[in-house]
Amino acid sequence: MSDQYLAFLIGLMGSVHCIGMCGPLAFAVPTLNKGWGFLVLDKLSYQGGRIISYCILGAVIGLIGQQIWLAGVQQYLSILSGLLILAAAASKLFNFSAGRANARLLAPFNRLFGYALKHKANHLIIGIVNGFLPCGLVYLALTGALNTGSLNTAVKYMFWYGLGTVPLMFIAGISAGFTSVIFRRKINKMIPYLMILLGIWFILRGLELNIPYLSPARAGTAICG
Repeated sequence: MSDQYLAFLIGLMGSVHCIGMCGPLAFAVPTLNKGWGFLVLDKLSYQGGRIISYCILGAVIGLIGQQIWLAGVQQYLSILSGLLILAAAASKLFNFSAGRANARLLAPFNRLFGYALKHKANHLIIGIVNGFLPCGLVYLALTGALNTGSLNTAVKYMFWYGLGTVPLMFIAGISAGFTSVIFRRKINKMIPYLMILLGIWFILRGLELNIPYLSPARAGTAICG
């Protein structure tokens, strides 16, 4: 599976989580009653704003990843990323809470978002603000982007991740939420298991066991039969 397909899949599967976390913010964005055409345009602008933010974050993390790859330690980075993802999955499964720290982290973003709403910023700007909102799923995607090894591929990774979140978020924005709380809870329970699979995959990729697709050997080091 290519990195871009993986990023899109993470975004698509995680977008139900996005509806629960960012949905209330999206629903709070006012839309002028000018017909369906303007409604669709506003909601697409909002989604586009989020993707712009993800691409900016991808560029920053890509610069870091590029330096790590130039240093030749990408194997260890992949293993460390996998271990961190497994730790994050365990914290979700066993309900290790960081509520107070999260509240402090979110406070400035909530103030900025409230300011944008109060001054009736357009949907693109509000989407950009929303895209920088601290989110575990975005951190998961950024971990994948960090392991792509270059600025260009990291930006592409985050673009495809953002694109994956669009379908459900767009429909939710149009319909003011189309999934029940019970359904979202069931999907959210699956996310730690997705994280476990990704964590194991990152570790295997870092181990370079010469297993095609799953754990390929580094170029030039494949074992010859």
